[in-house]
Amino acid sequence: MDKTAMYAFLCRSRYGVLSYLSPAGTPRSALVGVATTHEFEIVFDTVKTSRKYGDLRERPCCSIVLWPGGEQTVQLEGTAFEPEGADREGYREAYFAVWPDGRHRLSWPGLTHFVVRPRWIRCVDYDRSPPLIEEVRFPG
Repeated sequence: MDKTAMYAFLCRSRYGVLSYLSPAGTPRSALVGVATTHEFEIVFDTVKTSRKYGDLRERPCCSIVLWPGGEQTVQLEGTAFEPEGADREGYREAYFAVWPDGRHRLSWPGLTHFVVRPRWIRCVDYDRSPPLIEEVRFPG
């Protein structure tokens, strides 16, 4: 699968299940609305009073499962960060391209965006014969 095909595969998902660790090391998950950048980063918004905000700030390693539909999934492991400065605006614009109503949420107290930079991605499509199973590892 080339880079363009993988990007299109990821972009077919508007929601993902984000999994991360609590301060006690117990697993937590949350459904989030997502956007994908051309670098395969996943962008989502949250409020600073949510559990995931504090947990990701303390322990940024996380995973996301996207489900484009059928027997297709994307599994992604990476590191979450809260973008700042000029980078923040670029990531917000990527998010707003998928979620135009996200601009209205900017007025919510404590609203922020997170980006998950991937270390590993697996795209799986069991709707094909033979099935497609493609993995990509990222340096760093």
